[in-house]
Amino acid sequence: MASVSIPSELMGPSNSERHSEWQYLDLMRRIWAEGSERVDRTGVGTRSVFGAQLRFDLADGAMPLLTTKRVYWKTATREMLWFLTGDTNIRPLVLQGVKIWNEWPHARYVNETGEDIALDDFIQRIADDEAFAERWGDLGPVYGKQWVDWPTYRYRKDGLYEKSEGINQIAEVVESLKTNPGSRRHIIEGWNVAELDRMALPPCHKTYQFHVAKDDQGRDRLNCLLYQRSCDVALGLPFNLWSAALLQRMMAQQTDLEPGELVWMGGDTHLYLNHEHLITEQLNREPQGHPTLEIVRRPDSIFDYRIEDFVVHNYEPHPPIKAPVAV
Repeated sequence: MASVSIPSELMGPSNSERHSEWQYLDLMRRIWAEGSERVDRTGVGTRSVFGAQLRFDLADGAMPLLTTKRVYWKTATREMLWFLTGDTNIRPLVLQGVKIWNEWPHARYVNETGEDIALDDFIQRIADDEAFAERWGDLGPVYGKQWVDWPTYRYRKDGLYEKSEGINQIAEVVESLKTNPGSRRHIIEGWNVAELDRMALPPCHKTYQFHVAKDDQGRDRLNCLLYQRSCDVALGLPFNLWSAALLQRMMAQQTDLEPGELVWMGGDTHLYLNHEHLITEQLNREPQGHPTLEIVRRPDSIFDYRIEDFVVHNYEPHPPIKAPVAV
C-alpha cells in the first residue's frame, strides 16, 4: 500500500522534552501514514504495523491517561476490578453502566436465535432478567477467569482426567513479588490455548510481566511489561494503558514497592479504516496537563479494591471523540 501523507501541522513537536502522550500520538500517526492496509476479522479493514513499544514512568502518581481526548478511566477501572473477581458475565458491568463488552453477547444472541433485537433492548434484558443474563450474558473463560482460576486437571487411577483446583495467577504473583522479588517468573498469562474457542474474544492484552529493580535513590520499584497481541489504537489502547498502569499501581501498593515504569508492547498494532475522523481530530490536538492517580485506601488484598479507592487529580482533557467498535 502506498504511504499516506500526513499534513505538517499534525506532525507534533520534535524537541526531546515532550509530553509522554506524544508517544501515543506518534504511534497513531505512523500507523495511519505507513501501516499496511489489511482485511481483518471484522471485515472493516485496518492499517497495521507489527511490533510497537511505549514507555511511561509512573513515579509521583503519574498515569498514562490520555488528554487529547477524554478517557473514561472509571469505566476502565470498573472493568479491571471485574477481571479480578474472575467473573465472565457482563451483568455486573451492565448494572454499573459499563458498556465495554455489550456488543459480543448481543451479536451471539442475534446469530443464535435469529431475533433482531436492538442492542439497547438486549442490554436492558440483561439488567432486568438474571436468568436471561446467565444464559446470554456470559463471555466464556475470558481474562478474569484465566487470571484467578486457570483450569487444571488431575490424572485419575482409571486413566481419566478430572478438573482440579484452578490457579490464581494474580495471588501467586503478589506472593512471589513479596518473597522472591528477583524472580523472572512474575507473569500473568491470559492466552489459554485450550479454551480460546470458548471465549467471546481471545485475550488481546494477553501477557503481563513484573520486574523489581532499584532506582537511583535505592528504592525498589515495580516495573510492568504488557504484551498485547492485537491492539485497536484509537479505541482500545487508551483503556489498555490506563488498566495496565492501574494493575501495576495496585500490585505495587500490595507489595510495598514504588511504582516504576510501564512498558507496553504491541503485536498487530492497528487503526480501523472507519476511524479516520477520530484520528484526524486527535492528531490536531496537543496534550495538556499531567493527571495523577491517588489510591486513597490500602485494602487487605488486591481483590478488595473498590471504585471509591481511586481518585484522579489534574485531569482536564480535550472532549471525547466517538467512533464505532468493530466486533
